[in-house]
Amino acid sequence: MKPVAENFLIELFQSPLDPGYADAARRKADRPSDQPPPRWHRLGDRGVTAVACLLIGLLFAVAYQHAVAAKPSTTKAREDLIGDVESRRTQAEQLQRQAEDLRDQVAKARDNALADRGDAQRLRELAAGTGLGKVTGDGVVVTLADAPPQIDPVTGKPSDDNPGVVLDRDLQDVANALWQAGAEAIAINGQRLTTTSTIRTAGGAILVDFRPVTGPYEIAAIGTDQDAFTGSATAVRFRRYVDTYRMRFTVKPRKGLTLAAASDPNLRYARIPSPSPSPSPSSSGGR
Repeated sequence: MKPVAENFLIELFQSPLDPGYADAARRKADRPSDQPPPRWHRLGDRGVTAVACLLIGLLFAVAYQHAVAAKPSTTKAREDLIGDVESRRTQAEQLQRQAEDLRDQVAKARDNALADRGDAQRLRELAAGTGLGKVTGDGVVVTLADAPPQIDPVTGKPSDDNPGVVLDRDLQDVANALWQAGAEAIAINGQRLTTTSTIRTAGGAILVDFRPVTGPYEIAAIGTDQDAFTGSATAVRFRRYVDTYRMRFTVKPRKGLTLAAASDPNLRYARIPSPSPSPSPSSSGGR
Protein backbone atom coordinates (compact mmCIF):
# COMPACT_ATOMS: atom_id res chain seq x y z
CA MET A 1 0.00 0.00 0.00
CA LYS A 2 2.86 2.37 0.71
CA PRO A 3 4.30 2.47 -2.89
CA VAL A 4 0.80 3.14 -4.29
CA ALA A 5 0.35 6.09 -1.92
CA GLU A 6 3.76 7.47 -2.78
CA ASN A 7 3.03 7.17 -6.53
CA PHE A 8 -0.30 8.93 -6.06
CA LEU A 9 1.33 11.82 -4.20
CA ILE A 10 4.07 12.11 -6.81
CA GLU A 11 1.50 12.19 -9.62
CA LEU A 12 -0.59 14.73 -7.71
CA PHE A 13 2.32 17.12 -7.34
CA GLN A 14 3.51 16.64 -10.89
CA SER A 15 0.05 17.05 -12.50
CA PRO A 16 -2.10 19.13 -10.12
CA LEU A 17 -4.54 20.17 -12.89
CA ASP A 18 -7.57 17.98 -13.62
CA PRO A 19 -7.46 16.42 -17.13
CA GLY A 20 -10.74 18.11 -18.09
CA TYR A 21 -9.39 21.53 -17.22
CA ALA A 22 -6.18 20.72 -19.09
CA ASP A 23 -8.14 19.83 -22.27
CA ALA A 24 -10.17 23.05 -22.03
CA ALA A 25 -7.03 25.11 -21.57
CA ARG A 26 -5.39 23.38 -24.56
CA ARG A 27 -8.40 24.05 -26.82
CA LYS A 28 -8.43 27.68 -25.79
CA ALA A 29 -4.71 27.98 -26.53
CA ASP A 30 -5.17 26.35 -29.95
CA ARG A 31 -7.88 28.82 -30.93
CA PRO A 32 -6.63 32.10 -32.42
CA SER A 33 -6.80 35.02 -30.02
CA ASP A 34 -8.70 37.21 -32.50
CA GLN A 35 -11.41 34.62 -33.11
CA PRO A 36 -14.54 35.38 -31.05
CA PRO A 37 -16.41 32.60 -29.24
CA PRO A 38 -19.19 30.84 -31.15
CA ARG A 39 -22.42 32.80 -31.64
CA TRP A 40 -24.52 30.11 -29.96
CA HIS A 41 -22.25 30.33 -26.93
CA ARG A 42 -22.79 34.06 -26.64
CA LEU A 43 -26.54 33.73 -27.15
CA GLY A 44 -26.68 31.02 -24.48
CA ASP A 45 -24.87 33.22 -21.96
CA ARG A 46 -27.21 36.13 -22.68
CA GLY A 47 -30.24 33.90 -22.39
CA VAL A 48 -29.15 32.54 -19.01
CA THR A 49 -28.49 36.06 -17.77
CA ALA A 50 -31.90 37.28 -18.98
CA VAL A 51 -33.71 34.34 -17.35
CA ALA A 52 -31.85 34.91 -14.06
CA CYS A 53 -32.71 38.63 -14.07
CA LEU A 54 -36.35 37.81 -14.87
CA LEU A 55 -36.59 35.34 -11.99
CA ILE A 56 -34.99 37.77 -9.53
CA GLY A 57 -37.36 40.55 -10.65
CA LEU A 58 -40.33 38.20 -10.29
CA LEU A 59 -39.28 37.29 -6.75
CA PHE A 60 -38.93 40.95 -5.79
CA ALA A 61 -42.34 41.73 -7.28
CA VAL A 62 -44.03 38.90 -5.37
CA ALA A 63 -42.33 39.94 -2.11
CA TYR A 64 -43.39 43.56 -2.62
CA GLN A 65 -46.98 42.55 -3.34
CA HIS A 66 -47.10 40.44 -0.17
CA ALA A 67 -45.62 43.28 1.91
CA VAL A 68 -48.05 45.85 0.50
CA ALA A 69 -51.02 43.50 0.90
CA ALA A 70 -50.09 42.69 4.52
CA LYS A 71 -49.40 46.30 5.54
CA PRO A 72 -53.03 47.46 5.84
CA SER A 73 -53.99 44.47 7.97
CA THR A 74 -50.91 44.93 10.17
CA THR A 75 -51.60 48.63 10.59
CA LYS A 76 -55.25 47.97 11.40
CA ALA A 77 -54.33 45.31 13.97
CA ARG A 78 -51.89 47.71 15.61
CA GLU A 79 -54.47 50.51 15.69
CA ASP A 80 -57.05 48.11 17.16
CA LEU A 81 -54.61 47.08 19.91
CA ILE A 82 -53.81 50.71 20.71
CA GLY A 83 -57.52 51.48 20.87
CA ASP A 84 -58.16 48.54 23.18
CA VAL A 85 -55.34 49.60 25.50
CA GLU A 86 -56.61 53.19 25.69
CA SER A 87 -60.17 52.03 26.25
CA ARG A 88 -59.14 49.64 29.04
CA ARG A 89 -56.99 52.36 30.61
CA THR A 90 -59.92 54.77 30.62
CA GLN A 91 -62.16 52.12 32.19
CA ALA A 92 -59.53 51.39 34.84
CA GLU A 93 -59.26 55.09 35.71
CA GLN A 94 -63.04 55.39 35.99
CA LEU A 95 -63.22 52.32 38.22
CA GLN A 96 -60.39 53.72 40.34
CA ARG A 97 -62.28 56.99 40.87
CA GLN A 98 -65.45 55.06 41.73
CA ALA A 99 -63.52 52.95 44.22
CA GLU A 100 -62.13 56.08 45.88
CA ASP A 101 -65.60 57.62 46.13
CA LEU A 102 -67.01 54.42 47.60
CA ARG A 103 -64.11 54.22 50.04
CA ASP A 104 -64.83 57.76 51.24
CA GLN A 105 -68.51 56.90 51.69
CA VAL A 106 -67.62 53.80 53.68
CA ALA A 107 -65.23 55.80 55.87
CA LYS A 108 -67.93 58.40 56.62
CA ALA A 109 -70.51 55.74 57.37
CA ARG A 110 -68.04 53.92 59.62
CA ASP A 111 -67.23 57.11 61.54
CA ASN A 112 -70.94 57.87 62.01
CA ALA A 113 -71.59 54.32 63.19
CA LEU A 114 -68.88 54.43 65.82
CA ALA A 115 -70.22 55.80 69.06
CA ASP A 116 -66.80 56.59 70.49
CA ARG A 117 -65.15 59.42 68.53
CA GLY A 118 -61.79 58.40 69.95
CA ASP A 119 -62.09 54.99 68.31
CA ALA A 120 -62.99 56.63 64.99
CA GLN A 121 -59.93 58.88 65.16
CA ARG A 122 -57.68 55.96 66.03
CA LEU A 123 -59.11 53.94 63.15
CA ARG A 124 -58.44 56.82 60.72
CA GLU A 125 -54.85 57.07 61.96
CA LEU A 126 -54.35 53.34 61.46
CA ALA A 127 -55.79 53.54 57.94
CA ALA A 128 -53.52 56.46 57.11
CA GLY A 129 -50.47 54.67 58.51
CA THR A 130 -51.12 51.54 56.48
CA GLY A 131 -51.82 53.51 53.30
CA LEU A 132 -55.51 52.61 53.16
CA GLY A 133 -56.73 56.10 54.00
CA LYS A 134 -56.39 59.44 52.23
CA VAL A 135 -54.03 61.84 53.97
CA THR A 136 -53.26 65.56 53.68
CA GLY A 137 -50.29 67.46 55.02
CA ASP A 138 -47.02 69.22 54.34
CA GLY A 139 -44.01 67.41 52.95
CA VAL A 140 -41.58 67.23 50.06
CA VAL A 141 -41.71 66.13 46.42
CA VAL A 142 -38.65 64.40 44.97
CA THR A 143 -38.44 64.37 41.17
CA LEU A 144 -36.32 61.87 39.25
CA ALA A 145 -35.97 61.90 35.46
CA ASP A 146 -33.79 60.15 32.92
CA ALA A 147 -30.71 61.89 31.63
CA PRO A 148 -30.84 63.03 27.99
CA PRO A 149 -29.43 60.32 25.70
CA GLN A 150 -25.84 60.70 24.58
CA ILE A 151 -25.33 61.56 20.91
CA ASP A 152 -23.01 59.32 18.91
CA PRO A 153 -20.33 61.61 17.41
CA VAL A 154 -20.01 59.37 14.34
CA THR A 155 -23.66 58.80 13.37
CA GLY A 156 -25.20 61.82 15.11
CA LYS A 157 -27.98 59.62 16.50
CA PRO A 158 -28.89 59.06 20.17
CA SER A 159 -26.90 56.24 21.73
CA ASP A 160 -28.74 53.21 23.11
CA ASP A 161 -26.43 53.11 26.13
CA ASN A 162 -27.64 55.71 28.65
CA PRO A 163 -26.22 55.26 32.17
CA GLY A 164 -28.49 58.03 33.46
CA VAL A 165 -31.75 56.08 33.12
CA VAL A 166 -33.84 55.87 36.30
CA LEU A 167 -34.15 52.28 37.49
CA ASP A 168 -36.56 50.58 39.87
CA ARG A 169 -33.90 50.35 42.56
CA ASP A 170 -33.47 54.14 42.36
CA LEU A 171 -37.12 54.62 43.31
CA GLN A 172 -36.68 52.03 46.05
CA ASP A 173 -33.67 53.85 47.48
CA VAL A 174 -35.42 57.24 47.46
CA ALA A 175 -38.56 55.81 49.09
CA ASN A 176 -36.54 54.09 51.81
CA ALA A 177 -34.57 57.29 52.49
CA LEU A 178 -37.83 59.25 52.77
CA TRP A 179 -39.22 56.70 55.25
CA GLN A 180 -36.01 57.00 57.23
CA ALA A 181 -36.32 60.81 57.21
CA GLY A 182 -39.69 60.58 58.96
CA ALA A 183 -42.20 60.21 56.13
CA GLU A 184 -45.68 59.20 57.22
CA ALA A 185 -47.09 58.58 53.74
CA ILE A 186 -45.46 58.22 50.31
CA ALA A 187 -46.84 58.03 46.77
CA ILE A 188 -45.00 57.53 43.48
CA ASN A 189 -46.78 59.22 40.56
CA GLY A 190 -49.96 59.05 42.59
CA GLN A 191 -49.54 55.36 43.53
CA ARG A 192 -49.69 55.14 47.33
CA LEU A 193 -47.16 52.90 49.01
CA THR A 194 -48.21 50.46 51.71
CA THR A 195 -46.42 47.88 53.81
CA THR A 196 -46.89 45.32 51.04
CA SER A 197 -46.01 47.54 48.06
CA THR A 198 -43.53 46.42 45.44
CA ILE A 199 -41.36 48.49 43.09
CA ARG A 200 -39.86 46.42 40.32
CA THR A 201 -39.08 46.31 36.61
CA ALA A 202 -40.98 44.17 34.11
CA GLY A 203 -40.24 44.29 30.40
CA GLY A 204 -38.44 47.63 30.56
CA ALA A 205 -41.24 49.36 32.52
CA ILE A 206 -41.23 50.24 36.22
CA LEU A 207 -44.22 48.88 38.13
CA VAL A 208 -45.48 50.17 41.47
CA ASP A 209 -47.87 47.61 42.91
CA PHE A 210 -48.12 46.08 39.41
CA ARG A 211 -49.14 49.42 37.87
CA PRO A 212 -46.79 51.03 35.34
CA VAL A 213 -45.34 54.44 36.07
CA THR A 214 -43.41 56.62 33.62
CA GLY A 215 -40.89 59.40 34.01
CA PRO A 216 -40.47 61.98 35.25
CA TYR A 217 -41.07 60.20 38.54
CA GLU A 218 -42.53 62.25 41.40
CA ILE A 219 -42.15 60.78 44.87
CA ALA A 220 -44.41 62.75 47.22
CA ALA A 221 -43.89 62.28 50.95
CA ILE A 222 -45.88 63.78 53.83
CA GLY A 223 -44.11 64.42 57.13
CA THR A 224 -40.57 64.08 55.80
CA ASP A 225 -37.82 66.21 57.32
CA GLN A 226 -36.34 67.87 54.22
CA ASP A 227 -32.97 68.59 55.83
CA ALA A 228 -32.66 64.99 57.00
CA PHE A 229 -33.38 63.68 53.53
CA THR A 230 -31.13 66.09 51.62
CA GLY A 231 -28.27 65.22 53.97
CA SER A 232 -28.76 61.46 53.59
CA ALA A 233 -26.33 59.22 51.74
CA THR A 234 -29.02 58.53 49.12
CA ALA A 235 -29.47 62.21 48.26
CA VAL A 236 -25.70 62.73 48.13
CA ARG A 237 -25.38 59.79 45.69
CA PHE A 238 -28.12 61.12 43.41
CA ARG A 239 -26.55 64.59 43.32
CA ARG A 240 -23.41 62.83 42.12
CA TYR A 241 -25.50 61.15 39.42
CA VAL A 242 -26.64 64.60 38.32
CA ASP A 243 -23.03 65.76 37.90
CA THR A 244 -21.81 62.53 36.30
CA TYR A 245 -24.71 61.28 34.18
CA ARG A 246 -26.87 64.47 33.94
CA MET A 247 -29.76 62.70 35.66
CA ARG A 248 -32.45 65.04 36.93
CA PHE A 249 -32.90 65.06 40.71
CA THR A 250 -34.75 67.78 42.64
CA VAL A 251 -36.18 68.08 46.14
CA LYS A 252 -38.84 70.73 46.77
CA PRO A 253 -41.02 71.42 49.82
CA ARG A 254 -44.75 71.29 49.26
CA LYS A 255 -47.60 72.42 51.51
CA GLY A 256 -51.04 70.86 51.50
CA LEU A 257 -50.10 67.59 49.81
CA THR A 258 -52.97 65.14 49.38
CA LEU A 259 -52.18 61.48 48.83
CA ALA A 260 -55.00 59.17 47.78
CA ALA A 261 -55.57 55.88 49.54
CA ALA A 262 -54.14 52.70 48.14
CA SER A 263 -56.36 49.92 46.91
CA ASP A 264 -57.33 47.29 49.42
CA PRO A 265 -54.73 44.51 49.51
CA ASN A 266 -55.58 40.87 49.08
CA LEU A 267 -54.85 39.56 52.53
CA ARG A 268 -54.13 35.90 53.22
CA TYR A 269 -54.74 34.44 56.61
CA ALA A 270 -52.81 31.58 58.13
CA ARG A 271 -54.78 28.51 59.12
CA ILE A 272 -53.98 25.88 61.64
CA PRO A 273 -53.63 22.60 59.79
CA SER A 274 -55.88 19.78 60.88
CA PRO A 275 -54.01 17.16 62.90
CA SER A 276 -53.00 14.21 60.82
CA PRO A 277 -53.96 10.75 62.11
CA SER A 278 -51.22 9.00 64.03
CA PRO A 279 -49.61 6.20 62.07
CA SER A 280 -50.76 2.75 63.10
CA PRO A 281 -48.12 0.22 64.10
CA SER A 282 -47.03 -2.02 61.29
CA SER A 283 -48.30 -5.56 61.47
CA SER A 284 -45.52 -6.98 59.39
CA GLY A 285 -42.53 -8.34 61.19
CA GLY A 286 -39.35 -6.43 60.92
CA ARG A 287 -35.89 -6.42 62.27
